[in-house]
Amino acid sequence: MSSPFNILFITRNVLIALVIGGFGGMGFILFLIEFDHHTSSEEFCTTCHSMELVALPYRQSSHYNPESGVRASCGDCHVSEGVLMATWDHTMGSKDLFKQLFSSVDYDDPVENLLHLPQAAFAAREWFRARQSSTCSRCHTLEAIMGDRPAIAQIHREESGGKSCVDCHINLVHRPVPSRKTFNQERWNRMVEEEFNLATGEAAKRLAP
Repeated sequence: MSSPFNILFITRNVLIALVIGGFGGMGFILFLIEFDHHTSSEEFCTTCHSMELVALPYRQSSHYNPESGVRASCGDCHVSEGVLMATWDHTMGSKDLFKQLFSSVDYDDPVENLLHLPQAAFAAREWFRARQSSTCSRCHTLEAIMGDRPAIAQIHREESGGKSCVDCHINLVHRPVPSRKTFNQERWNRMVEEEFNLATGEAAKRLAP
């Protein structure tokens, strides 16, 4: 039969463990919040030169220079809300860092970067669709969208059911890329070759496995 002393000892140890675990858990959550805040910033994202190339059009966009002064950062659009989902997005996004470091493609090269931009754009759009463009609603309230034409408000109220924002709104921030349905690789290759004065067929050679 356990003595009162042993019961007290066990109870006290459990209480101490709960207190330490509680403070440890709170500390871990605070760390994740700060981690998410730092890794969602433009300053962090553009530490890779390849992302600096992506950021150049962003800095010319209305999301960076809005009349309202409310600037959307990288994480506002590309990282889910909530510390757990944000941490998951950062964890899954580490595959891009792996590709940056270990892929045979030199994403820091403006030519290579532009050649592979469409696939990155398509993947980003699928990410938005899978989440019903939930990060868009951080700033945009569907019921408050009026537009500069009378039909805009009606369209958003009556025809947006089941649609994601990116089903209609693309190429707002980064360099324009056609929709997957209308994208033509040969046409894109020719555009890259003309922009960088490359020989005909050079783009296809660079994309070849």
